[in-house]
Amino acid sequence: MTQHTPADTPAGSQPAGSQPAGASGFSRTAVMGAVFLMATSAIGPGFITQTANFTITLGAAFACAIVISIVVDIAVQMNVWRVIGVSGLRAHQLGNAVLPGVGFLLAGLVFLGGVVFNIGNIAGAGLGVNAMLGLDPRIGGAASAALAVGIFLSRRAGVALDRIVVLLGLLMIVATLAIAVTSSPPVGEALVSVVRPDTFDFVATTTIIGGTVGGYITYAGAHRLLDSGLTGPEHVGDITRSSVVSILVTGLMRILLFLAILGVVAGGAVLSQDAVGGPAGAAFSAAAGEAGLRVFGVILWSAALTSVIGAAYTSVSFVTTSATAERTRSLITVAFIAFCAVVYLIIEQAPTQLLIFAGTFNGLILPIGFGVLLWVAWRRRDLLHGYRYPGWLLAVGAIAWLLTLYLGYNALLLLGDL
Repeated sequence: MTQHTPADTPAGSQPAGSQPAGASGFSRTAVMGAVFLMATSAIGPGFITQTANFTITLGAAFACAIVISIVVDIAVQMNVWRVIGVSGLRAHQLGNAVLPGVGFLLAGLVFLGGVVFNIGNIAGAGLGVNAMLGLDPRIGGAASAALAVGIFLSRRAGVALDRIVVLLGLLMIVATLAIAVTSSPPVGEALVSVVRPDTFDFVATTTIIGGTVGGYITYAGAHRLLDSGLTGPEHVGDITRSSVVSILVTGLMRILLFLAILGVVAGGAVLSQDAVGGPAGAAFSAAAGEAGLRVFGVILWSAALTSVIGAAYTSVSFVTTSATAERTRSLITVAFIAFCAVVYLIIEQAPTQLLIFAGTFNGLILPIGFGVLLWVAWRRRDLLHGYRYPGWLLAVGAIAWLLTLYLGYNALLLLGDL
């Protein structure tokens, strides 16, 4: 077996933010950062809106879709994290190793989608500040983008990134839990609906799967894992646990948000689409009055800011390698965020048509990128440093990949309608 170290192919040095932790050679803080970077990248403004709308439409039956999506998401992320983590190569590098040009195509899709989504994330941060403090959304969006820029300009950008995503991720979970308790949801009915739903919505299920592991989100944690130094066959156990925990964190947030809104809906409240923060904001207001709206603002702002950070970090990781100097990566990331912020300020609102267009990339990126990684697992043992990939995990991944083909097909249909 080829000897492999955290600084192997193609990196020559360990980036800032990955501090050796004893004999393990990687920072536990950075590993937690990778887990929460993936989780909080998924928990963005769109995540909150989707969960609210499907809860209002499906009621307790949405619990079944949530559980199924968590299972599928785990199958996808276990494969993505293991292939990237064991190989020590980023997804686009693996793509070019499999078939020259595929990696560039994947990088282009991720980067373009990341730019457009980040404009929406900054808009979401502005709305969060508006709900939280009553400030003009444009001021809130600009200030949030400036905060994200400050994180990447800090002397220890890697450490700052890891700590902020963990802190804001925990803040979102605790705040949502408080509202879920206040709204008194019918937990028993939701549990029964997991195995015996009144109705099952396949579209809702596939939509939230794409929203959780589609686009740049698929690779956010795995690429951060490379920068943590946790790479190589010898770290398979840690890599696998990290990938599962990242989805469980996302799933926990989805469940708590679902229960918070379900309690309000079950109580007979009518949630207006025109309320501050849409139906989700209306639900929090109905559950806890003015304080509920402020809490919703904190959650929406935290979700948007961490998504700004996640989208920027991951998009830039597709146009650089681990060998790129840390300062260079940080400056590119800052330019990425600044550009998105300027576009947001010019158009003054989230560009709905562009967001829909970028959303189709999620459906296109997932089968392409995931297919490449499964091919590496199946046929390119040399890229995995001799590691024998488990047949059961490959089979589970293949089944999940078939579902991503459905998402990709729907994305092509949507592109034709735009």
